[in-house]
Amino acid sequence: MISTREWGLAGGPDGSGRLAARAWAPAEGEPTWLAVLVHGYGEHLGRYEQVARDLCAAGAVVYGADHRGHGGSSGERVLIDDYAGVVEDVHRVLTQARTAYRSLPLVLIGHSMGGMIATRYAQVYPGSVQALVLSGPVLGRWTAAERLAAAEVIPDAPIDPATLSRDPAVGEAYEADELVWHGPFKRTTVNALLTELERGNSAGSLGSLPLLWVHGHEDQLVPVSDTKVGIEAVAGEDVTARIFPGARHEVFNETNRDEVLGEVIRFAHRFSL
Repeated sequence: MISTREWGLAGGPDGSGRLAARAWAPAEGEPTWLAVLVHGYGEHLGRYEQVARDLCAAGAVVYGADHRGHGGSSGERVLIDDYAGVVEDVHRVLTQARTAYRSLPLVLIGHSMGGMIATRYAQVYPGSVQALVLSGPVLGRWTAAERLAAAEVIPDAPIDPATLSRDPAVGEAYEADELVWHGPFKRTTVNALLTELERGNSAGSLGSLPLLWVHGHEDQLVPVSDTKVGIEAVAGEDVTARIFPGARHEVFNETNRDEVLGEVIRFAHRFSL
């Protein structure tokens, strides 16, 4: 059995907004590690319900929040003018998690845009997490965002749900999800994202922080070749890469999701109590 909790956490610009925060914990027994999830662009943490439950079944207690302008959190939809503020929102979540679970090893798990945010968190707050997991991360460069930034008018073209997973049910649920943003990118957000990528590239190696990178080989949204630029920029002494043949962007929602989550759990168990 898994217990869940939802609450409003101060966040957003100057802490004036509210972040929709969630936590999952095993209903029985003591957790042996702490996971914090950092979701991707345009989505929300509710899409990680099964991921959180699988991690709890593997001994974790799981925290996370919807980013500002995403899901149930306050703010104009998908508008981010500076990702440094989103990194600070993640810090607010981690601070609450650490207040409740001071001694547990912490594994930070970021997907897509959340992979960039999680990496920047590890760079800005060195020593604050014991391990980093990146799933299809926007890291190093993102040619799709570069094309959007160069366009005179950003097209009103939502993400194609078929690019998410080989499981059609994943795309169908994504399309029907009213908390998912189905509109166009906003130029301010695109420019801020490109700025944050450059900050990450310039910040240097993660040093001794263990890193697991998982990615779908057929990811058309965030190509492996783009992400590899970022991995090479931040790679430290302990890097494991798993590129899954045939898999698309959301490897946690892929037809081989059990294999992917198994990799994450084995990696995390290196640090569990």
